[in-house]
Parts: sequence; C-alpha cells; structure tokens
Amino acid sequence: MKLDICKKIIAEWLEEQVLPTVIRREADSIDLNNVSEILAIVGPRRAGKTFFMYQLIQDLLDRSAKREDILFIDFDDYRLENFKAEDVETLLVAFNQLTGKYPRFIFFDEVQRLPGWSRVLRTLHNQRRYGIIISGSNAELLSREISSELRGRWRDHLMLPFSFREYLRFRNIPYSEKIFFTPGRGTILRAFDTYLAEGGFPEVLKKESKTEKRQLLQSYYKTIFYKDILERYNIKAKYILEAVMTYCLNIHGDLFSVSAFEKYLKGQDLPGSKRTISNYIRYLEEAFFIIAFEKFSYSPRKRVMNPEKVYLLDNGFSFLAVDFSENKGKMLENIVAIELFRRQEEVYYYKNRKECDFIIKRGTRPVLAIQVCWEMTAGNQEKECRGLVEAMESLKIREGIVLTYNEERKVEFRGQSIPLLPVWKWLLRENEAAKL
Repeated sequence: MKLDICKKIIAEWLEEQVLPTVIRREADSIDLNNVSEILAIVGPRRAGKTFFMYQLIQDLLDRSAKREDILFIDFDDYRLENFKAEDVETLLVAFNQLTGKYPRFIFFDEVQRLPGWSRVLRTLHNQRRYGIIISGSNAELLSREISSELRGRWRDHLMLPFSFREYLRFRNIPYSEKIFFTPGRGTILRAFDTYLAEGGFPEVLKKESKTEKRQLLQSYYKTIFYKDILERYNIKAKYILEAVMTYCLNIHGDLFSVSAFEKYLKGQDLPGSKRTISNYIRYLEEAFFIIAFEKFSYSPRKRVMNPEKVYLLDNGFSFLAVDFSENKGKMLENIVAIELFRRQEEVYYYKNRKECDFIIKRGTRPVLAIQVCWEMTAGNQEKECRGLVEAMESLKIREGIVLTYNEERKVEFRGQSIPLLPVWKWLLRENEAAKL
C-alpha cells in the first residue's frame, strides 16, 4: 500500500507538478553539484524556505539536470502522515521503479514531520550517493539541533523575510546607481517607506489592507507563541511568556534588562524568576521572533552581566504592539539590525558615557561602528556623533558611519570626517560594499 502511495506522489512530482514562478532570493552562489554536506535551509516560518527550494531545483534544471534526477517530498502531504523512518527506503524503491535509477538530489521539505529524520539523513548521507537539501519549521529544525543530530554532516542557509533588494524585485521596481540621480529615486523611497513599516514576509506583502496584514502577522505571532515555544518547551507559566513577548514588541530597539523585568512582573503581582525570563528570551531568539545583541566587551562575563539590546526579526511585527506609536527612528534602527543579522555579522552595542548602536566584530577585533538616526540635525549632531566617535576611540575602530533615512553627506566632529548614508541605499549595496 505504501509503495503505491509513494509511486503516486513521485509520479505527480515527475509529471504534473509545475514549479511556481518565484522571486529569486539572494544567496551566496550554491552549486549543489559541489555541495558534499546536507544543506539545511533554516529561518522563521513563512519566510519562503519552500520557494527557495524551488529556486534551487530550477537552477539544477537550468544546468542540464532532468526532473528524474530529483526527488522532492513535502512531508506536510497528508498522505505521508503515518510515514516512518524505514518507509524512506520505499520512496527510493518507488522512484527507481518509475525512473529506472536513483535520484541524484533529494529535497525533503518539512523534514521534521518524519519521525527519526536525523537518523534517516545520516544514513542517506553516509551512502554518498545523493545531494541532500532539507528545510523545516524554524523551531523544529534549528541550526543548533542539526549540529548535534548530524554531527558536522551539514551546512545551513539562513532564510529570512525579504531583504529590501528582494522587496523591490517583488514590486517590479528597478534600481541602479543611475536611478538614484533621477526622479526614479522617489519611487524607491516610497517603496522603502512601505518596507520600513510592513516588513518583508512575502504573504503579508500580498495583502491589500493594513487590517489583512495585521491579521496575518497576528496569526504568525500566535503560531510562534503556541507551537514554537509554549508546546515545544512545555511551558506552564504562559502569562510570563505572554508578558515577555508583549514587552519585546513595545521596546524593540531598546535594552532588555532581566532584573528590571523581574521587578516589573512583581509590580504586576506576577511571579517570575530571572532564570525563567532569561530562558524565554532565548526561546524567542530560537523561534526567530527577536534578535538580541550583547554589550561589547572582551570579557564574556561582562557581556552576560549586562542587558541585551532587543530587536524584532521583522518590522511588520511592530503592527502588533500594544502601545503602538510610530517611532521612525527605532523602525529604521530595527531594519539595520535585521540586515546585519541577515549578513551573519558578529554584532554588539556600545555603551559607556555615550552609546553607539552597532559594533561589528570580525575575527578578534571590532572593525566598524554604526550609528542610526532618522536625520542629523543641529540639535542631535552632538549626541549621535559623540556616541559613534567615543566607541571608535575606545575600541580603536578606524571606520564609522551614521545611517539616516535620506541624508548623504559628511559631518566633521572632533577631527573625524563622518559619512552619512541613507539606510535604503546601504541596503541596496552589494554585501561586501555595504560592509564598508
């Protein structure tokens, strides 16, 4: 019976399934013919992991691979509900019967739904016969878990909601250095305004009204709350998790102090230990709801002792804030935090007498300081530049930049010539150029 089901599913893939037209996702060049490890696509729910798999398949087909070289299985298929680890062999037998050969490439979507998935992948990888690409829901297929389960047999690819470059492609808006000097710049700026407010989740961007967008984001929020954290970690103190998530929605771009939040809970007559609160923050990071950066210090102990700076993984979640009031400066800073996370930089914040939003560390030393403000004015220039320059001098960083909404010039401060650059233009630069 299972052989017949496998044959039907595989035949549908080989003969009937049409690959959808996709917005090409930006990624380092991935030549699956030369990838010896299991490629794991990880990221938040609804960010486009399945569609990225379709993109990889289309790339294979464009490079002379044939459909019968590829096995694609979506374990969300209800017909595979009772599948077990040993049934994967039946899939391969069915594929061989239909094509006369084994697949060169295996794509397993939502692989966590297959019981014993890690054992299956280890076995298949040990045969050195297949290129293996997997994806799964964010909280069920995390890099940390893959690392322990597959013991070095894998490499991961982070898949987040659309970057601004991808967003412009989604909207069919062309961009180039030349357009920046034409009235077309206004079109890009209008698109950036929307991206800044609504974020980059593909399905959210397809909705017409703000009400529809908010409802969809609310459903994502509830899935993270219930499935990715509450059920996954068997949390009993639901009210504490709810309080932490709500607090993160409202203070994104600010420091999260575990001690201060413990006192806040006590003020609401809610018990909650520092350890519990700290654990919940880690869970929210693992579920790709927030990004948290530590204060820069060469001492691991000092980093742990200080509050973390918390950002939302997508600006759209700010729609759900209880005390929603548009703080454009914080939204701009949040976009920069997401992009630095996307580029997988090692990021910290700086705080001494003054503050600097982002410190980028590569190797053993910090190499770049970034300050973000909506606009540079006579009233805030001293504050913004002083924080940047203090960080540069204290940490011996040669390069610093202030990212703004739409200013591009240089300001002089304490003998330093500090460049100002629009965030939207920084986002559109190639990664290497964008790092400065």
